[in-house]
Amino acid sequence: NTIKVGDEVKVRITANGGNTFDRIPAYMNRVVQSWTDGSFSGQVWEDDYKWNDGAFFKNVKVKKPLIYECHVGMATEEERIGTYNEFRESILPRIKKDGYNCIQIMAIMEHPYYASFGYQVTNFFAVSSRFGTPEELKMLIDAAHGMGIAVLLDIIHSHSATNTMEGLGEFDGTDYQYFHTGAKGHHPAWDTRLFNYGKNEVIHFLLSNIKYWIEVFHFDGFRFDGVTSMLYNDHGLGSNFDNYNKYFSMNTDLEAITYLQFANELIKEVNPNSITIAEDMSGMPGMCIPIKEGGIGFDYRLAMGVPDFWIKTVKSRDEDWNMDWMWHELTSRRPQEKNIGYCESHDQALVGDKTIMFWLADKEMYWCMDKDNQSQIIARAMDYHKIIRLVTSTLAGEGYLNFMGNEFGHPEWIDFPREGNGDSHKYAKRQWSLVDNKELKYQYLQNFDNAMIKMLNDCPIFESNPELIKIHNDDKVLVYKKRELYFVFNFHTWVTREIELPLSGRCRVVLESDLREYGGKTDRREYIDNCNRVTLVPRSAIVLVK
Repeated sequence: NTIKVGDEVKVRITANGGNTFDRIPAYMNRVVQSWTDGSFSGQVWEDDYKWNDGAFFKNVKVKKPLIYECHVGMATEEERIGTYNEFRESILPRIKKDGYNCIQIMAIMEHPYYASFGYQVTNFFAVSSRFGTPEELKMLIDAAHGMGIAVLLDIIHSHSATNTMEGLGEFDGTDYQYFHTGAKGHHPAWDTRLFNYGKNEVIHFLLSNIKYWIEVFHFDGFRFDGVTSMLYNDHGLGSNFDNYNKYFSMNTDLEAITYLQFANELIKEVNPNSITIAEDMSGMPGMCIPIKEGGIGFDYRLAMGVPDFWIKTVKSRDEDWNMDWMWHELTSRRPQEKNIGYCESHDQALVGDKTIMFWLADKEMYWCMDKDNQSQIIARAMDYHKIIRLVTSTLAGEGYLNFMGNEFGHPEWIDFPREGNGDSHKYAKRQWSLVDNKELKYQYLQNFDNAMIKMLNDCPIFESNPELIKIHNDDKVLVYKKRELYFVFNFHTWVTREIELPLSGRCRVVLESDLREYGGKTDRREYIDNCNRVTLVPRSAIVLVK
């Protein structure tokens, strides 16, 4: 019989010993789930989508990545799974208006278990069908490019789901076709299979996967997940990388490092204007150094220590916030290795944790976010929410990342439908109505984020190293300079500070966190006539230029 488009297919394999079983072809580009028994099958698929992004794709280099991390399925406010079309129509315009120039899309590669957040992949060439069709994903990417927004794929080459019926696990009846055999091929914390990067066939499979996502779907780059797990034979579990011997030892997986070099070289060959980002918490030297100089070749690494610092900080008393520790955590990185700074990503809000705004305000958010409410708990939370973002975006990297909804202080946590919560979508959605409601204070945080992102777009902040002007732990004062801009912070929770600056005469106010339009009490001012002394109310910041 002739196989036609729409038919569901599997490949029948006869293994050594005569056992026969069915598998989904490893290069299948569409996988669908049965409504009756929940099983997965490959589906024959083709499309003739005509792209309209020729002026952008491969021709535009995003030099200052302002990344909006997002998940298509949870981007709807309804308690269900959202679609590519809904994201294109409803969410992309929000991102464009907010000023972000990149989106980093999670959970695109097919994964049977929705609650894995897309990190347990079974079908590496298949677009997740729970959100829509391949054409609809292409339409989303095409629309983003039309808005001048680059699209990054959250790619998972660090491990694979153990599934055999759907994925690569025991694809040919053995445990070693794609993976290391025995304990070396099993991740003890994730319960997933680990690729054997020493096999040419595995390298070819993964590299062809990278080229596929660029050429077929026009992705502009990748955020590589789980790089730390790849770099070390013990996957970095429980390791404290406190000296350089930890990086260069028998524990280092040289085959994985070589694969990452191959991957970065291929990506730049296919699209020289692409962006690659490493999720590495170990701080491996050379991660973001060119391969020709002995590095691994990534453009950026995620500044993963920064959100950990902020969560620890907001859990402590205000008077215990340490300015010296803050400066150290936000500025300590190797020269010439670029970071993407961020306060919180999806990781920090996963079940068991909370968004920064929810840590700061807690249950008050349920009752006191209306404009007329004078809650001091909410006032404090909003003040810190704004200046935490400002100091992080301007110090912690050469780019910035925000997870969707956190720009307006999204409450609570993220929890996908699973057996433990009755398969509920209650916390796997985004409450856009909160920021759209003009009677609530969420819009103030959104307004500030918009102004901050505009400043990051307009000013050469990422292109220069910071110069520390003043730091005082007891006074909770921090002042630094980047190019012509002076950043002045008063982190004290109740004391107004008059801060002396090495400036004289008139300065223009670039950004001020305490403006009424951002939920503060200060009227907008374009200039300060005598800027050698600047008065800042508690929990506020101002950016000045001579």
